[in-house]
Amino acid sequence: MTAYRRFRDRRRIGPVQVGTYYDGRGRDKHAAACTAPGCGFSADYTDRSAAELAANTHRCKA
Repeated sequence: MTAYRRFRDRRRIGPVQVGTYYDGRGRDKHAAACTAPGCGFSADYTDRSAAELAANTHRCKA
């Protein structure tokens, strides 16, 4: 089953978008996802700096 997430505080770093959302238990989580076609990169992090670091160092293979 797919989780419905309402993102807030979104930021775009190159082709990667970083957004903050609440998980099912009400905690802040941060996601980084690449928007380039054919690239499947996405990851969830517990702090914003880790998500932004992943976005800055991501290199698309697509």
